[in-house]
Amino acid sequence: QVQLVESGGGLVQAGGSLRLSCAASRTIVSLNRIGWYRQAPGKERELVARITSGGTINYADSVKGRFTISRDNGNHMVYLQMNSLKPEDTGIYYCYGSDGRPYWGQGTQVTVSS
Repeated sequence: QVQLVESGGGLVQAGGSLRLSCAASRTIVSLNRIGWYRQAPGKERELVARITSGGTINYADSVKGRFTISRDNGNHMVYLQMNSLKPEDTGIYYCYGSDGRPYWGQGTQVTVSS
C-alpha cells in the first residue's frame, strides 16, 4: 500500500506556470508506473503524464511541450512542471501510482483564468 498526497495547485493566469508535487508514503521504485491525471468539470478523468518503471514517459497530446513530469526516487516524490498554462488545463489533478494495484491521491485544484 502507498499513500499519495498532492500539493502545489492554485489559481494562475493563462500563460503562467505551476509546479505540482506528489509525495508518496514509501518508495516509488516498486511502482511500475506513476504519474498525473486530471478531471475537468463535466469531463472524464484523463491521463496527463506518466513515467513507467523502465523510464518511458508519456504525455497527453494537449500538454506536450508545455508540461514536464519528473521523479525523485530518493525522496519518494513525483513532480509535474506546468508551463504556458491555458484555461482548458483547469481541473483537479490527481497523482496516480500502480504496482498492479491502483493508488490515487486526493487531488489538487488547478484553475487557469483567461
